[in-house]
Amino acid sequence: MAAFSGSSAFSAGPVPGASAAPGAKELARVLKGGGIVVLSGAGLSTESGIPDYRGVSGTLRHHTPMTYQEFTGSEEGRRRYWARSHAGWRRIARAEPNAGHHAVESLRRSGYVSGVITQNVDGLHRAAGTREAVELHGGLDRVVCLACGRITAREELDVRLRGLNGDFAGAAGGRVNPDGDVELPEEAVRSFRIVPCATCGGVLKPDVVFFGESVPRPRVQRCVDLVDAARGLLVLGSSLSVMSGLRFVRQSAKAGKPVAIVNQGATRGDDRATVRVGLPLGAVLPSLVEQLAADRAAQG
Repeated sequence: MAAFSGSSAFSAGPVPGASAAPGAKELARVLKGGGIVVLSGAGLSTESGIPDYRGVSGTLRHHTPMTYQEFTGSEEGRRRYWARSHAGWRRIARAEPNAGHHAVESLRRSGYVSGVITQNVDGLHRAAGTREAVELHGGLDRVVCLACGRITAREELDVRLRGLNGDFAGAAGGRVNPDGDVELPEEAVRSFRIVPCATCGGVLKPDVVFFGESVPRPRVQRCVDLVDAARGLLVLGSSLSVMSGLRFVRQSAKAGKPVAIVNQGATRGDDRATVRVGLPLGAVLPSLVEQLAADRAAQG
């Protein structure tokens, strides 16, 4: 059991053969009063086949994601991004919500969860039925024009790109990354043709927050308001390495609200956690749903 300064934290480590039930019981105590906001990260989607950035096999170990400055600074940078994204994004689009996503939606329908904030851009919370999830970093299934601001469906862009590039030589690609792109040889990138906005001819960008780009202020404020109105925070599958997520842990802890973290590996919020569970989300979250249902039934 790990100790966390300033808290009486529970920690369940990934012991072979260990049950997730102890962690579920501790989490149930936090959620039983309802009004909990979920903050989810890439670790929630790994069981759907989407890798994370910072986990044990995180892609930051061998992949440098596109930055906002590189994308907006040159056509070459945009060509590289769109070629690699065109080769990989359908694998993201085909991904299905896993047991963790469905458990979060079950907790929301049951009244334990009052809101969901996700750092993921894969749309899997929406696919699981959590339509009101705030996508902090945007969504890969949308495209925005940097000139006129028009937002269109990624499917529409895909049709246009396939019309120009046919059976793109790099379409098979390599390993898909969390931002939906894959590594491609330079010759494949050089031959790829990109398209402008169909409305004004401006530069098209995926409707996601790149590294080096700020989350829109109204979206941040919406999340701040959710956390402010909540009774506590449940972090799922995030290392909290970036401030866009860590700020909500700090906000909750400063207000004296419980912070529960479920993540395999250390996080930057561990010193503020009142409950800390280090088991796979696909095991912990369904067990949590069952524990809360059993507690409710026992109460009559």
